[in-house]
Amino acid sequence: MEIAKTILAQLGGNRFIAMTGSKDFMADGNTLHMTLMKNKSAANRLDITLTADDLYDMRFFQYVPGRLNQTTLEWKSEKITEVKKYSGVFDDMLRDIFTEVTGMKTSL
Repeated sequence: MEIAKTILAQLGGNRFIAMTGSKDFMADGNTLHMTLMKNKSAANRLDITLTADDLYDMRFFQYVPGRLNQTTLEWKSEKITEVKKYSGVFDDMLRDIFTEVTGMKTSL
């Protein structure tokens, strides 16, 4: 939980949330998961993971949940499409990469 809070703080904390509209934050070990608002990359999810060498991996992807076709009663599986992936990112680069990929500014 502390790692996820630190990652969010490095992105800009509450200012980041207000400027980008990101939501559904979830901590999972060394990873911060979030849902993104509509942006130029079409990614709707972002995972930021702290690695063993104290750097970050960023994974922007599009997630479409599985659903049931009401007419045929056939289950359509979830779909995950990689948009961009970065490895070995320093903490001061998180905001710049986020803005580059999504086109959203993280602060005023």
